[in-house]
Amino acid sequence: MLDPQGIYEVDDEALARTLGDETSLAGEPSGPVLVHALRGFVDAGAAGEIAVEHLVERFAVTRLVTFDVDRLVDYRSRRPAMTFDADRWADYDEPSLVLDHLTDDEGAGFLLLHGIEPDLQWERVAAAVRELVERFGVSLTVGVHGIPMGVPHTRPLSLTAHGTREGLVEDYTSFFGRVRVPGALAALLELRLGQTEHDALGVTVHVPHYLAQSRYVPAAVVALQHVEKATGLALGTSAMAEAATEAQVEVAELVAQNEEVAAVVHQLEEQYDAFTRSVGRTNLLAEDAALPTAEELGAEFERFLAQRDEG
Repeated sequence: MLDPQGIYEVDDEALARTLGDETSLAGEPSGPVLVHALRGFVDAGAAGEIAVEHLVERFAVTRLVTFDVDRLVDYRSRRPAMTFDADRWADYDEPSLVLDHLTDDEGAGFLLLHGIEPDLQWERVAAAVRELVERFGVSLTVGVHGIPMGVPHTRPLSLTAHGTREGLVEDYTSFFGRVRVPGALAALLELRLGQTEHDALGVTVHVPHYLAQSRYVPAAVVALQHVEKATGLALGTSAMAEAATEAQVEVAELVAQNEEVAAVVHQLEEQYDAFTRSVGRTNLLAEDAALPTAEELGAEFERFLAQRDEG
């Protein structure tokens, strides 16, 4: 593997202003928390994306580390958008992967790794982040995102939590046994941090899969609330309450206007309620009743929305 330091640049002046003397932090995992949410992997309801937007809009941001995305992104597989204005190119959505320092509502500093998930050199990126974790004395690394699940929007959002050692997520119920899924840089980072004895955990919110392609603010709120629980940070989630309520009201109105969608949601409610009465089950389904697939739910909802737009 190539030298991990070759793909990122640290702003030493900004580092001195925020974390102070880093030499006192190195090797002592008592420094800031690092939160990460990258675009490009599954993020149902845009839970991680909305969480990042909230954090960078609410808190003062100081850029500490910038990754060289030219080495990490396959531009031809996902071409960044450009703006053409009349007779010239006016703008370019430049991809980025950065590590910022933020200060929460109570004055505690923390780190935020965000931007695009690299297409290339995952091991090198994971090693680079591990170097930064060690250099900055990071005490805990936390990842957030959403996944589509067969759950109704009318019930409290559940989540899956996972960590690098016992004790980090002992208060959470596991909904899965042993499964194989497509990999993600966030998952690889958590694995590699655990293998080098660094504390890391992930918060994966279960988003109703008929809302997976929507921006569902309640999912981001739940994700950040559990980051607060795990880290003690004050992330101002109450400021998102109005937007979350508006999203819930809008979904309820849309569902109420279509009997087929309402019937699907009702079935999910029954299964959800049956599961909650069976504490400790490893299967989200409480019975063998056929559960509509994500494709079936998505197609039904898209048909409903198309009919609504035509009206």
